[in-house]
Amino acid sequence: MVNRFASVGTALTLKVVGIICILSFFVDFFILLLPFQPTDRVWQINLATALVDRGIVPLVGLGLLFAAYWIDSADAASDRPQGMDLRFPAVILSSILGLMFLLIFPLHLNNVNQAKTQTLNRIAQEGDQAETQVNNRLLQLQAQLTTEQGKAQLNQLRTQTKAQFSEILKDEQRYKQAIESSQIPANIKELLKKAKTDPQVLDKAIEQQTDIQTLRTQQLSQVRQRREEAEKQAKDTAWKSGLRIGISSLLLSIGYIIIGWTGLRGRGAVQGAKPRATAR
Repeated sequence: MVNRFASVGTALTLKVVGIICILSFFVDFFILLLPFQPTDRVWQINLATALVDRGIVPLVGLGLLFAAYWIDSADAASDRPQGMDLRFPAVILSSILGLMFLLIFPLHLNNVNQAKTQTLNRIAQEGDQAETQVNNRLLQLQAQLTTEQGKAQLNQLRTQTKAQFSEILKDEQRYKQAIESSQIPANIKELLKKAKTDPQVLDKAIEQQTDIQTLRTQQLSQVRQRREEAEKQAKDTAWKSGLRIGISSLLLSIGYIIIGWTGLRGRGAVQGAKPRATAR
């Protein structure tokens, strides 16, 4: 008697938990559909990602549900009422979910690939615009430096910069503080070390830093480096998303289809269709 009550309680608990798992997935599913934007590729990617991330929940629910009916079948001798049999709706639902996750696999890969292409095109356009801005700005600066006033300002800037470095190099305490400071860039520290032994290095460095061609090369190099980093990040994000969601959706579809197919065969739905086809 105690074992019978235990099996009844266990089966009922598994059914309740299984049904709640399945229903909670569909509640999330309908909420994720809002706002409904089927033509938006980003919306499709986010929806597929969210569904696959939650796809294991109804799978667990189905497993608990079938485990509950297995416990009921083991207690078949009992004369208690069995209630509504949810196994056939469950296998139909499993087959539908298997088809859904099977379709998500290629659709998500295609959406991710197209989104990656759009992102790379946008990064390329922004990079071209940034290079154009750098060139235009430096051309304007070069035009200004051709005037007498511009040349005087450039010479004044070079003189002030050299004076600042010279003061640091002459003062041993300030030199050590600058070398040990974490706020001073590494390239400035390296320049101070070289200028300490060879003062001509300072003149060459200041001339290079105020040279238009050097500035153009440096700034264009920074723009292109940022562009390469952005492109690499976009490719990595697309690759990881496609691999993770694609494989997960494929595995979920296999699991749901196996459960649905096995359940239909067990109820004779597939086997019952074969004799009718032969009779014809």
